[in-house]
Amino acid sequence: MQITSAMKMVSAAKLKKAQDAITQMRPYAVKLQEILQGLSSGLDTSENIYGRKGEVKSVLIVAITSNRGLCGGFNSQVIKRTNHLIQDKYSGKIVTVLTFGKKAEDAFRKTEYFIRGTLLPRHTNEIFDDLTFEQASNAAVKIMDTFKHKQFDEVVLVYNQFKNAATQVVQEERFLPIKPAEKEEGQAATNNDYIFEPSRTEIVNDLIPKSLKTQFYKALLDSFAGEHGARMTAMHKATDNAADMLSELKLTYNKARQAAITTEILEIVGGAEALNA
Repeated sequence: MQITSAMKMVSAAKLKKAQDAITQMRPYAVKLQEILQGLSSGLDTSENIYGRKGEVKSVLIVAITSNRGLCGGFNSQVIKRTNHLIQDKYSGKIVTVLTFGKKAEDAFRKTEYFIRGTLLPRHTNEIFDDLTFEQASNAAVKIMDTFKHKQFDEVVLVYNQFKNAATQVVQEERFLPIKPAEKEEGQAATNNDYIFEPSRTEIVNDLIPKSLKTQFYKALLDSFAGEHGARMTAMHKATDNAADMLSELKLTYNKARQAAITTEILEIVGGAEALNA
């Protein structure tokens, strides 16, 4: 109980910093993604190398978990969703799984889906030791390069989105190719005729990669904050369960102790009566 209580306090302290990071980052990342989707819908396939169309034959699934356990179903949710995608949605396709977090690596290391190809990032578990935009960008660039070189036709992120300390929602988010903005039902069709300043080429070469890096960094921050929230909740429940168990053990101990004392008194009283007789 002392261990779980200490772990709860540590996770609560780390959660505050991680929660602040994702809540500040999310509005910027979401808005940038909206701009990116609107921009990509106005570009030709030849102009946007990240908006490639065609039959999907090979898929890269980026599964983001934690390096440590004791956080309830946080990691198993991502692993289950990844397996579901492999067996259902991408059945019959060439699937590769790139893991961020030791728990996902342990789950897929010995499978046929584990990372292959020299362009993919390595030592990905170390990114959570010091999670910065620079490190996330380096990993995102390598993933984007594999798509540019047509090693994969589609890249999907699977991670836990942070809602609050007690709730994390598993997200299955397409990273590449870029999906054009969808029109809501009943919404009038609009012609996205953008005026590009600077040129189209500079926009494509600068804004689109930056938006993709930001989207990937947001997914890592979401997972990082969700991990601490899940661990804090799990350790809180474990502490409560330990307290209940301790109360039951004390009650059982006191009952056994009282029964032993009563037996001894009866033996003494019985012996005294035997002597008097």
